[in-house]
Amino acid sequence: MKPTDFSVLVTNFLTHYLAAQRNLSPNTIKAYRDVFTLLLRYCRDVRGMALEKLCLAQIDASLVEAFLNHLEKDRHSAIRTQNHRLAALHAFFRYIQSEEPDHLFQCQQILAIPLRRYARTTVKYLSKEYLTEILAQPDLSMRAGRRDAVLLSLLYDTGARVQELIDLSAGDVRLEPPAQIRLMGKGRKMRAVPLMQATVQILRDHLQENNLDSPEHFDRPLFHNRQGTRLTCSGVRYILQKYVQAAQSNHPGFTQAVSPHSFRHTKGMHLLQSGISLEIIRDFLGHVDVKTTQIYAKANLEMKRKALEKISDPSFVPKIPSWKENKTLLEWLHSL
Repeated sequence: MKPTDFSVLVTNFLTHYLAAQRNLSPNTIKAYRDVFTLLLRYCRDVRGMALEKLCLAQIDASLVEAFLNHLEKDRHSAIRTQNHRLAALHAFFRYIQSEEPDHLFQCQQILAIPLRRYARTTVKYLSKEYLTEILAQPDLSMRAGRRDAVLLSLLYDTGARVQELIDLSAGDVRLEPPAQIRLMGKGRKMRAVPLMQATVQILRDHLQENNLDSPEHFDRPLFHNRQGTRLTCSGVRYILQKYVQAAQSNHPGFTQAVSPHSFRHTKGMHLLQSGISLEIIRDFLGHVDVKTTQIYAKANLEMKRKALEKISDPSFVPKIPSWKENKTLLEWLHSL
């Protein structure tokens, strides 16, 4: 059977355009692939379409909108998840515009589908007290505990994304002054992040204990599991939650949900509160645009407002007289 135009275009989009032309990371390409997997399953299971006969002309704006409604009602996807799916389809149909001009109007109809609005929450970050409590939980007498202590300390010290952390190899660490670590961020952009002296020492011990301090082992993962392979994102979340639950058992008031990304937000907020400029924090965290970094400034202003509300006394606020009580002003306004 001759392949359909849709199958050819999806294959070229994932394997050639995203990988070769845009040089996106494998994880990003997998995220695009998952969107098409969900779309194809929707077409097959809900719409009853034969996938081997599915053509580009059938993927119109009405089908995409119905697919988004399916994500919301049947799969109970959050609005942000729906927007991520739609953004991936937008990227695909932008690619189609130049590859298949005959479908230009169809593409523009799909590109006109707006992202769904949602209430943006303020940045959730940890107080220094709770952060210290979590970092103190690993049992340093156990090898796994020492690994976890280094992992959590590095997660906070570098402000790394969890994927950036598990992608680290021994060769990405430099302990000679100036001590730094090399992170591969979004868009396959490399950045060097400085390390605090306390982190340098525990990293040196970690490298020596796991025989990672010699050049022939520089390609080995910095953090590995019992099988000797790299930790996964879910593995890091499991490790973190174990110590968060232990810290919360010691502090009944500590009920905040904590994820690996909470450490990144905490680092960004602590840098801002220390007087570091947004431009430097942007480069430190690997943000593309300083607008992304401004979420910490907004959260900091909200924190200050709440603090002022706690200490303010309404009785000190003077009563401002109504302008309607000024008869002379009223007469002058009426005369205009």
